Amino acid sequence: MLKNKNFFIAALCFVPQFFFAQYTDIINSNRPGETMSAYAVGKSVIQAELGVYGIKEKHDLLDYDGSGFGTDLTLRYGAFLEQLEFIVDLQYQMENFNTPYTSYKKNNFRQTVLGAKYLIYDPYKNYKKEANIYSYKANRSFNWHELIPAVSIFAGANFVGADNPYYFSPQSAISPKVALITQNLFGGGKWVFVTNIIADYIGTDYPSYGYVLTLTHGFNDKWSGFIENQGYKSDFYSDAIVRGGAAYLINSNLQVDASVSTNFKNTPSILYGGVGVSWRYDGSYKEKQMEFKKSEKAKKNKDNELEQREIDYQAKERKRKAKYE
Repeated sequence: MLKNKNFFIAALCFVPQFFFAQYTDIINSNRPGETMSAYAVGKSVIQAELGVYGIKEKHDLLDYDGSGFGTDLTLRYGAFLEQLEFIVDLQYQMENFNTPYTSYKKNNFRQTVLGAKYLIYDPYKNYKKEANIYSYKANRSFNWHELIPAVSIFAGANFVGADNPYYFSPQSAISPKVALITQNLFGGGKWVFVTNIIADYIGTDYPSYGYVLTLTHGFNDKWSGFIENQGYKSDFYSDAIVRGGAAYLINSNLQVDASVSTNFKNTPSILYGGVGVSWRYDGSYKEKQMEFKKSEKAKKNKDNELEQREIDYQAKERKRKAKYE
């Protein structure tokens, strides 16, 4: 499940770093929406994003009602490169269906995806907006650089077990999944616009193609909200969904969220509501930052020591020569 980018995090891309990195001072969560952000969590950072949700369905044509709940878990790990992130995305769902004649249940993994995301282009790498000290208006005007998006690609695979009621075939299968991800920062990072263009179940009898568009806004240092439009189409199932919600930052490594989703058709009509939490462990990353600082400090001290030695040597030479003049 591709998920949404957390809004006020992106503004931190403007904060000077000791070295270029995907890591941000505040947790960079994809919850609570469905888009995946362009940026990775950072090398050696581990992040877990967990949610639970309730479901309500009604199909006017087939005359059934359905209800249930599900849970989703995304594990993210930055490794090898700052721009690279490995992802495990799981969703398990349980539903009860009632018709005029019978009742039945569905219980299984709705999604099991393993993959990786790589940042191809970051418009803010090596970019610095110069302040105009002579014009207040120029500093407050729209920054056209914000129209250039960060661009990432995701590539992974769906793993489906045999006799899965959420899959179109009773056979187990493995199929590719790819996505193109873009992300824009507006208003100094207070607004973030993310797009995902997705090709799913590639090579199967029912490949699926879709998009997710997410606009998020940070109201302050703790609260933010988002609106989202998701659409997907295949010969097996097609739909268009709108979604909205909010997130609250408890601390720099912990966030909670809530969201609601619905569609506009009655074959079936759906209503989802859920809550979730995102947690990050960045101790190893901070240790690497400290190591970098220490190495830089040691290098600076060594340079200063060599410089001082040179000064002392020159002073001694001047005194030695002065004795014979």
